[in-house]
Amino acid sequence: MALAIRLQRGGAKKRPHFRIVVADNRSPRDGRFIETLGYYNPMVAPDHPDRQKVKAERAKYWIDQGAKPSDRVHRILSQAEVLPAFQPPKNQTKKNQPKAKAQERMEAERKRQEELAKQAEEARKEQAEKDAQPAEGEQADQASEADENAS
Repeated sequence: MALAIRLQRGGAKKRPHFRIVVADNRSPRDGRFIETLGYYNPMVAPDHPDRQKVKAERAKYWIDQGAKPSDRVHRILSQAEVLPAFQPPKNQTKKNQPKAKAQERMEAERKRQEELAKQAEEARKEQAEKDAQPAEGEQADQASEADENAS
């Protein structure tokens, strides 16, 4: 029997909340399960303490027994410090990335921002050099003051 740690949906239409359960991976999503490990409420703010709750020791036990967490549950368990941080699969499709022309525009915008940053840095350096060197009139005044002080 292959075990899965996954989400079981509950709640009303457009107001979901989920239980984190251990189930046989052949059973339906909202069907029979072995144990409830916690809950996840996506409708609550991400930093709110009631967003998710996990029984860490039971989750570790089931993972040791061979249960495989789903991607979302893996992220939840990593936030609860039961598992290491989630790494997406290497063979993930590129459908979620922008198309070629959009990527070209993004690259051009990035280069333009780099150029602006370089120009701003050069302007700052020039201003710092001007501030470090006193003007010619000031140099003459400082020299005459030094002569008067020496006398």
